[in-house]
Amino acid sequence: MPTLREPFHAGAAEGLVDALKALVDETLMLAEALLSPNRIIGEVEQMRALQVAADDIEPTDPARAEVLRSRASRIGLR
Repeated sequence: MPTLREPFHAGAAEGLVDALKALVDETLMLAEALLSPNRIIGEVEQMRALQVAADDIEPTDPARAEVLRSRASRIGLR
């Protein structure tokens, strides 16, 4: 909780640290993807297969289609 006694630059420094942490995390994720492209390709193929299956069953079973899309979205978040 900020107070009037807290220096202004303390919040800016915390923001900079958070931004640098995010940059490092993104850089590590990019390096991992570049070093293991087959894993990324496999995940994309899985996501695409789930999306196609969801599109196919959407007219007859919308709830199941939503479950498949949800599974596809979680693959991308790993």
